Amino acid sequence: MHGPSASQQLDEKNTSPRRLAIIDLRSDTVTQPTPEMRRAMAEAEVGDDVYGEDPTVNRLEQRAAEIFQRESAIFVPSGTMGNAIAIKVHTRHGQEIICESRGHIFNYEMATLASFSGCLVRPILAEDGILCWDEIRKAIAPKIYYRAQTGLVSLENTHNMAGGTVYPPAVAEEICDRAHEAGLPLHLDGARIFNAGAFLNRPVAELTRKFDSVMFCLSKGLGAPVGSMLVGSRAFIDQARRYRKALGGGMRQAGILAAAGLIALQKMPARLGDDHANARFLAENLAQVAGLRIDPARVQTNILVIDISGTGLNSSDFCARLAEHNLLAGGVTPETVRLVTHMDVDRAACERAVEILRMVCSRA
Repeated sequence: MHGPSASQQLDEKNTSPRRLAIIDLRSDTVTQPTPEMRRAMAEAEVGDDVYGEDPTVNRLEQRAAEIFQRESAIFVPSGTMGNAIAIKVHTRHGQEIICESRGHIFNYEMATLASFSGCLVRPILAEDGILCWDEIRKAIAPKIYYRAQTGLVSLENTHNMAGGTVYPPAVAEEICDRAHEAGLPLHLDGARIFNAGAFLNRPVAELTRKFDSVMFCLSKGLGAPVGSMLVGSRAFIDQARRYRKALGGGMRQAGILAAAGLIALQKMPARLGDDHANARFLAENLAQVAGLRIDPARVQTNILVIDISGTGLNSSDFCARLAEHNLLAGGVTPETVRLVTHMDVDRAACERAVEILRMVCSRA
């Protein structure tokens, strides 16, 4: 006689008093700080950062500026705040911002670009989330008095809700060159720019050199518990510091947080390839599961957006069924679910995730 299947074994384990550990694929924001980060945080040299006197924050800002080959950088509590500050510096009230229609600044930042900067979005839907100059050119407002004028172009690399897609460097550089010729500044929401660098095997300074400002997160794939960075010219960062204070982002002994950020910058970019390999493993296996639809060839970094419409379930019910088996995922639309690999989910956990997804789909 044959023994129980892998899914039956998994189901039996999940109904036993000792449940399997949770596999959290909702986001790479759920990562826990490493033991080295915790030690550095406990031992961090600190001062009042609003006065510019926190030596650990100062070192983090200097290091970020060096890595991106910029004049200056500023530590902010979140990527949302970093983007909001950049938009405020670059624009004035009543202007438009061109971005891709699934962009984070448009959909997931509480309309701060409107409430704080007084701007509205001119969204463009692009295949795989990757805009090209010709699409942007058509969206730039004509110079007539009764049209809100374009004030900024913002790109997102990697593009979160398009499935972690990466801008081809030549495409991004052409956008920067042509936009500058049109008198428009460029901001990069580079929350996961180090993932793009790992995918392309190119330094982040090279990928971002033509943007006027870049925001990147320390608290996603790089594993720090808190914080993001905004880099740019010295004049830009001087303005950014004022707006950080206006948004309540002036922190005092923030070196406790910056200490983890320094380790994130020094140690974590080199391991992002593991997350990408795990995402491809998931995509290749889930593409074979009845009811799920994903093209593994489109999975470039650590994010998968999966079409679950073939299961007959909406994303809320689908994720609830996964959670019953200790697998956490996030709905994007009623028909799609997002999985994000990160340093706290290893290959064994990804193998278990495939079994859980296969089981849930078979029972839908």
